[in-house]
Amino acid sequence: MKIERIELFQVDLPYSGGIYHLSGGRTYESFDASIVKITTDDGTTGWGESTPFGATYVAAHALGARAGIAELAPSLLGRDPRQVDRNYDLMDATLVGHNHAKAPLDIACWDIFGKSVGLPVYELLGGSTGVPMSMMSSIHAGDPEEMRARVADHRARGYRGHSIKVGTADSEGGPALDAERISACLADREPGEFYFVDANGGMTPETVLRMQALLKPGLDFVFEAPVSTRRETMSLRQRFQYPIILDELIQQDEDVIWTIAQDAADGINLKVSKSGGLTPGRRQRDIARAGGLTVSVQDTVGSAIAFAGVAHLGATIPEKLLRCVLNTADMVTLQTAKFDVIHRDGGILPPEAPGLGIEVNEDVLGEPVAVWSN
Repeated sequence: MKIERIELFQVDLPYSGGIYHLSGGRTYESFDASIVKITTDDGTTGWGESTPFGATYVAAHALGARAGIAELAPSLLGRDPRQVDRNYDLMDATLVGHNHAKAPLDIACWDIFGKSVGLPVYELLGGSTGVPMSMMSSIHAGDPEEMRARVADHRARGYRGHSIKVGTADSEGGPALDAERISACLADREPGEFYFVDANGGMTPETVLRMQALLKPGLDFVFEAPVSTRRETMSLRQRFQYPIILDELIQQDEDVIWTIAQDAADGINLKVSKSGGLTPGRRQRDIARAGGLTVSVQDTVGSAIAFAGVAHLGATIPEKLLRCVLNTADMVTLQTAKFDVIHRDGGILPPEAPGLGIEVNEDVLGEPVAVWSN
């Protein structure tokens, strides 16, 4: 089995909630997706996606993803897509860094691998635990009561995890407004729910500590990505009373190793495209497990193609360490693919179909913006 053709599609994914508000005044109305289709010499196809969260989230952006794919794709022609580690070694040798460009190519190879042996990707990643996974909402920053209502809406749709966005400038309400948002969103908490308070690296140790002083006792949550640097994280770690989860600071294997070695956090968010795909995602999963870190499996954003990768990787993490998975497809209005997860006991499991288990609607993708073939 050899890679014969690689096609690249560009698709705009409108945000399903209108305008997404993030710390630091960042807003998003639509997301620019790069979707890859790989075809082998026997006609097997595989799909992958990279949808950066704009150009102001981490060092990744849509134009860069497509430029990186253009650098990488020719080197993969003629390769066996099932040799996922060797193919990743080749991509690393061809282009340094740029995880978001490598991710869709890597994920598409895993999709083909699963189809070639008649197994779902989660089996190739180590096997599903069989425990239904909690889905998490993504509640963008806004009026506290409006955020509370959005939590309630997601709760009614079966979501048991909630990511509450905070990180407001002093001129717009600062720590006091963020404390109100947290209290409002947790006001109707039900048994079995898990809450992330997420600043996306947009606060400073000072503003986080000021916010902490304004919170009423007894609130149960973890604080995700409170600050943007390792130094700030270590400073805050000594003085903050809530568990800390790292996200934007976790991109390479060595980032997970550093977190464990320095006891810098209690868990990580493993975002598939930010980590570079399922091959490095699998390694980071295992490093985190060895260090006793809890893990949530997510992606920056994306359609059902991205969600499929999230679900398959998440299904392989032991129940005591897995917190939630993010349904990226729920964040956008365009349905690029059919991905029928199994709903059971208040959670989800990936389908048992070979590969990623997706049926891509190629009509909504349009014509490819680039093609490479033998």
